[in-house]
Amino acid sequence: MADEALSNAGLYLDELNKIRLLDPESAQQTGELKDECKDFVEKILEFQKIVKYFTEKFDEISKLVEKEKMKAIGSRNAAKSMQKQIEGQVMQLKALYVERKMELERLSHQYDSLVKKESEQLEFIQQFTSHNY
Repeated sequence: MADEALSNAGLYLDELNKIRLLDPESAQQTGELKDECKDFVEKILEFQKIVKYFTEKFDEISKLVEKEKMKAIGSRNAAKSMQKQIEGQVMQLKALYVERKMELERLSHQYDSLVKKESEQLEFIQQFTSHNY
């Protein structure tokens, strides 16, 4: 009867016969919920640590990837520059080849002309010396 009177007033007795505002079942559920919340918070904190670790590792890896990417771009640009430099040298050598070929042709014609002139002069000398005797 005393329990009913207390419960009608919104008061309850626990197992130690202390007066409580919550009924024992609600108090037990509240305690369990508190423990579950504490476990949940601990798991969330652990999850946050794991996420932070992975984020840091991904940042490190992304920095390495970016560094390697820049090296690759630099190498590609150097290769392109070298290729253009080689192409320029090839063009210069081709121009020099054409120039030298033209000079060779000119000198060949000049040589042929001089050989012809020499033969004419030798013939003239022979005719001149043979007529004088």
